[in-house]
Amino acid sequence: MTTSLPSRTDPGTACIFGAGGGIGSAFCEELLAQGWSVHACSRSGTALEGASAHRFDLEDESSIAALAQEIGPLDMVIVATGLLHGDALGPEKTYKAIDPAVMARVFAVNTFGPAAIAKHFLPLLSRDRRSWFAALSARVGSITDNGLGGWHSYRASKAALNMLIRNFAIEMHRSNREAIVAALHPGTVDTGLSRPFQSGVPDGKLFTPQYSARKLLAVLLSLEPGDSGGHFDWAGQPVPA
Repeated sequence: MTTSLPSRTDPGTACIFGAGGGIGSAFCEELLAQGWSVHACSRSGTALEGASAHRFDLEDESSIAALAQEIGPLDMVIVATGLLHGDALGPEKTYKAIDPAVMARVFAVNTFGPAAIAKHFLPLLSRDRRSWFAALSARVGSITDNGLGGWHSYRASKAALNMLIRNFAIEMHRSNREAIVAALHPGTVDTGLSRPFQSGVPDGKLFTPQYSARKLLAVLLSLEPGDSGGHFDWAGQPVPA
């Protein structure tokens, strides 16, 4: 693929949403170690030493808009948020278990929240050098790779997120050709999100947050403008749509 700028390796300014979670915190840690300036955004408003802490509510667009005004220009935005299970909420094993209220809650976190972040933060990306916007997705959001069914709300919310990522990439190409927009699949990571579902994970395939974040960051930094809109796993392989 032809690119107008080589891939950047020099540190810039990054904003991590979901910085209070396992993968989000690991992204902050890895970026700080590489010399990046990091804005760490979480519900609690706490952050690793060296990062700027910010509080936001993923389900309150006004808090996201206010944060965009506060933070200013950026080179990288990573949305490391997600919802799979919680109080009275879990992946459905059958369509008979679908609850529209539960589905709406899952979409609010996995799809609508990242979309609101994109609305307010894509315009902040650098225009004179390579920049990135990425959101954590999941292989189970792949339609063509779905051979098991079930998990209706989670699968559908991630498939919708993948479509939005593709849409954003197309639109950004018209106004900011150096911006790369991508969905990232972290693998099965040892966090609270995956913990109830780890029993069947093959040996060597349960990753630490630090390992996953390091691999994903390397993948993201290696992408070219022609890759924008794609969904890539921790090993750099495209995930089928």
